[in-house]
Amino acid sequence: METVKPGAMPDIRYTGVFKAPIQKVWKAVATADGLSAWFMPNDLEPVVGHEFHLNAGPYGMSPCKVTEVDEPYKISFRWGKDWTLTFELKDLEGQTEVTLIHSGWNEHTLTEFGQPHPVIRGVMDKGWSGLHQKLGAYVEG
Repeated sequence: METVKPGAMPDIRYTGVFKAPIQKVWKAVATADGLSAWFMPNDLEPVVGHEFHLNAGPYGMSPCKVTEVDEPYKISFRWGKDWTLTFELKDLEGQTEVTLIHSGWNEHTLTEFGQPHPVIRGVMDKGWSGLHQKLGAYVEG
């Protein structure tokens, strides 16, 4: 049974079906060029243990580490000190279901920049809504 930490908050989760083959979507979420095209500049390599950075603009270079790779179905990486970002892909015969999960939220935790998770989670939730659509437009384009 999974234990829930005191103050744990729900993951941010978006799921959608894109009119693109799974390999095209995999390249968009699991390669540096693909992720840069719709998210943030980075030096990701889809290799467990690979350490890389997301260029978070005004927030600087954010350290990340790949924690799971199951090509072309799933990639997860740690983002900063608290978060994990996961992309789960499901092949739907020429289309791909994409679930984006941003986990690691806690109402008692501050980000590296001293901002409370509950505030930043709200901002990120809105941001991921738009980015999930941007990913869809990128892979369908």
